[in-house]
Amino acid sequence: MTVWDRFSLTGQTALITGAGRGLGRTCAAVLAEAGAHVVLAARSSDELAVAVEEITAAGGTADAVTLDVCDRAQVDRVVDGLTRLDVLVNNAGTNVPQAFLDVDEATFDLVSGINLKAAFFTAQAAARRMAAQGKGSIINMTSQAGHVALPRRSVYCATKFALEGLTKAMALDLKGTGVRANAVAPTFVETPMTRPFLANPEFKAYVDSKLISGRLASADDVALAVLFLASDASAMVNGTSLLVDGGWTAH
Repeated sequence: MTVWDRFSLTGQTALITGAGRGLGRTCAAVLAEAGAHVVLAARSSDELAVAVEEITAAGGTADAVTLDVCDRAQVDRVVDGLTRLDVLVNNAGTNVPQAFLDVDEATFDLVSGINLKAAFFTAQAAARRMAAQGKGSIINMTSQAGHVALPRRSVYCATKFALEGLTKAMALDLKGTGVRANAVAPTFVETPMTRPFLANPEFKAYVDSKLISGRLASADDVALAVLFLASDASAMVNGTSLLVDGGWTAH
């Protein structure tokens, strides 16, 4: 077996949530290039169709499922309907920046409902399938905001810190099942969700001042970390978080 064989996902199936755009879409493309059959899940069927077309045009295999991760019944149907499930990229998430004193209950419920509750039960459904198979890798998409505080993001930070803790607790509870649980914690990546924030010169200058690497992360930077955790190359990596933050948290 070569070094590259250990990164291969040939014969495996990977489910990626929030895959219609941004990080999820890039993660799906990278895992497909590594040999996985990828199942892209999101609420937007139009975006999914384009993403699947791009992956198949590049020689990969992909399916799309329209899914609202906040609907547990839908999540269970999708997971149970898969022929097999080897990798979950638990990527769906959202953010509504607000100062702590201005956070309203509706915003709290929206952000925590997607970032934490939906992520929890999606991981649970996937872990049950994987445990039955005796092997699997769950990758929770967290954030540097799960390690350090960011301004105007109290709810987002709360959910990402919680997801980091959940990842560790999952790994412990899944001991002996063959299922690993890890997190990938990116810095700011220019995606449809972050682009409006980064268009603010003051905010962009703040971000640039924190990045030791001197640039924003690319979606590929994050997706390659996901590939590592999805593959057997990371067989001894479990219950931890891989920071892809350009040195932000080193300050």
